[in-house]
Amino acid sequence: MHLAIAGVALSVTACSMMGPQQPDWQEDKEYRVTILHTNDHHGRFWQNRNGEYGMAARKTLIDNIREEVALDNGNSLLLSGGDINTGVPESDLQDAEPDFRGMKMLKYDAMALGNHEFDNPLSVLKKQQEWAGFPFLSANILDEKTGKPLFDAYKIFQADDLKVAVVGFTTDDTIKLGNPEFLDGIKIESPIEVAKTLIPKLRKQADLVIAVTHMGHYKNGEHGGNAPGDVALARAVPGIDVVVGGHSQNPLFEPDEQNGTLILQAHEWGKYVGRLDFIYKNGDIVASEYRLIPVNLKKKIKDAEGNSVRVFLEDEIAQDPAMLEMLTPFQEKGQTELNVEIGFSDVDFVGERSIVRSEETNLGNLIAIAMKDKVNADIGIMNSGGIRDNLEKGVVTYKSVLKVQPFGNMVSYVDFTAAELTDYLSAAAAKQAGTGAFAQFDGVSLTLVGDTATNIMVNGEALDANQTYRIALNNYTASGGDGYPKIVDHPNYVNSGYVDADVMVEYIQNHSPLKAADFAPTGDVIR
Repeated sequence: MHLAIAGVALSVTACSMMGPQQPDWQEDKEYRVTILHTNDHHGRFWQNRNGEYGMAARKTLIDNIREEVALDNGNSLLLSGGDINTGVPESDLQDAEPDFRGMKMLKYDAMALGNHEFDNPLSVLKKQQEWAGFPFLSANILDEKTGKPLFDAYKIFQADDLKVAVVGFTTDDTIKLGNPEFLDGIKIESPIEVAKTLIPKLRKQADLVIAVTHMGHYKNGEHGGNAPGDVALARAVPGIDVVVGGHSQNPLFEPDEQNGTLILQAHEWGKYVGRLDFIYKNGDIVASEYRLIPVNLKKKIKDAEGNSVRVFLEDEIAQDPAMLEMLTPFQEKGQTELNVEIGFSDVDFVGERSIVRSEETNLGNLIAIAMKDKVNADIGIMNSGGIRDNLEKGVVTYKSVLKVQPFGNMVSYVDFTAAELTDYLSAAAAKQAGTGAFAQFDGVSLTLVGDTATNIMVNGEALDANQTYRIALNNYTASGGDGYPKIVDHPNYVNSGYVDADVMVEYIQNHSPLKAADFAPTGDVIR
């Protein structure tokens, strides 16, 4: 392994002198260690239509790096910051089997449990670990009955003479981001509080401590409406050499050094492989270099004729034939099931994360209307975090709908009194812009004053204290997901049993072509 790679040169004095009392490393010997990492894979086992990323190219890249490291007498670890599940229909329909089998072929050493690992029943998650064959780590997600970690809290790896502890932490927002129906019997503790006790113990067992986390990187620790992330962890808990992160899905082209800890994150979807090379000598990390390596990412340029073309950011990485052979049947099966035309749209429907989580969009309206119509409700409410993609103008397929709504939630409804409706609308409208809880509405207008909904009109009529009102929503929010009021215990609550994506498919089939004017933002909810 050669440290003179393109990237950021760092000189870090970490906390490694607090290692085992009788270490095995030899005095004055330089140990070369490479950490490779990805995060927030979200079902992207196959390259996109532009030939970017994909696990086949990732395997070629990682195999080449491992060979280079081994020839230089170094050791490497491959880690994931979690969220393998949810995002691409071909993967979702197959319980992410191609993704976890692909990770096994890539020889991942460990991964953090992400909040989206709890989009499915626990039985599916356990099956996924069998496919993967490597440890799923989280020290703060516990079995409620035993009080012990649901999976492993940490693993200690041997790298030459060095003992390397890899410990997992998962955002405590999982309690509101994970599907509440699948979190029964699971206790989620603060990762920072757990780390305060656990990290000192690991320092006595290992020369290096690496936290693989799904907590998010927030600049200067300013996490807003999210749970505290990696910066807060590093500042609160000394003794972590490296944090390999995920959850916020942002690329850190330079490590964020906090309290002697290097914080890393490699964007999302396998677009990059993060590579940290460092030298360990006499109980310290004495030098390190870091870079994010793009996996066949492209940029647009103008050719000689002035046409826009895509070119690789770096040299093209060939796809590994064995990985392609394994993944192809999964891709073909998914394509057969998904590429079915269901309708047509004359407008782009906006589901882009940065927009739909902050303002009313036509796609939020479409989903709320479809749910409302299916169960004959007065009002439809949709949490923006459940909207995962745009719905593009033109032919609409089953696949494109599943990309928008990949979670397989059920449409549910509840009949409220006027007073109950006022309380619920107050809570929903107050959800913070910029978060997945931000609500999209149909069938209601209101003005939020402080934390209270006022001037409420339902389908153009003022509230009647003697009338009941039906709201349609998905079972995730009804169960308390995204911090919404839990209403599944309400005597009038009904889970319709209809899958949200199927409801949207049916609506599009019945109302095709979709007209722009029918779903345009109204500004009826003022907050």
